[in-house]
Amino acid sequence: MPATFLVVPEWQGSVSARAMSHADGALAIHGDLPSSATVLVEVPVEAGDALGTGVHRYSAVRRVRERTAEVLASANGTPIVIGGDCGVALAPVAAASAAHPGDLAVLWLDAHPDLNTPESSPSGAFNGMVLRAIAGDGAEGLALDGDGRVPASRIVLAGVREVDDGEQAFIDAERMRVLGVDELADPGPALDAIRATGASRVYVHVDLDVLDPSAISGLSYPLPFGAQPDAVGALVRAVVAEFPLAGASIAGFAPSSADAAIDDLPTILRLVGALTSGTA
Repeated sequence: MPATFLVVPEWQGSVSARAMSHADGALAIHGDLPSSATVLVEVPVEAGDALGTGVHRYSAVRRVRERTAEVLASANGTPIVIGGDCGVALAPVAAASAAHPGDLAVLWLDAHPDLNTPESSPSGAFNGMVLRAIAGDGAEGLALDGDGRVPASRIVLAGVREVDDGEQAFIDAERMRVLGVDELADPGPALDAIRATGASRVYVHVDLDVLDPSAISGLSYPLPFGAQPDAVGALVRAVVAEFPLAGASIAGFAPSSADAAIDDLPTILRLVGALTSGTA
């Protein structure tokens, strides 16, 4: 099925000093996507309020989820969501899981596991909670339930290299599959981990901070010793060649300037190409 791109310039899920640059990053990528197959999702202008949930800017994050879900409901093709911060993955994962109940694996390529809850999060940033919300835990209106929820047993973490205590406790309790950066050089471990979930379809999320900062400068949370773009691209191509792609997202692009964005775009677009290699 051909790809449909949803550009979601959400920045409210981040508390980085460069949070608003996530919107600039999404719009920079937007300029290089095919206009006939791309929809720009409106994001609230206001920062939003926590409303006592423990989620920073909760009201805006929830509204973005609702607006993205509305666009997804009428979209044709395999949705590839371009963020913005990692919170943009919530609505498309819910849609993909509901369309394939009990048969969806999530491959989460990220320097961070994003498995905090409002209670365990040291920052209150939703982009550090989104995968836990996908697994069914979190604030009302954000935590997935029913067929939209993807249990930890069908989630594969890859490239993680900074984990909070609460996240590690959840990983250990659920015996989650976690692949280190070294294991991304060969697609084999990721393919084996996805096969072990028993799912026949996959959702792929790429937070660009899975990459080494030497390969891309537009990161709000750069961490050393990340993966190389060619390795991540080859892994994604291998995954979508074996497993039908039910949806995907790319997030975390926070360029410091328009010129810096131009320098990083070829790397990002190669990853977009890897994802779309699983669509036709």
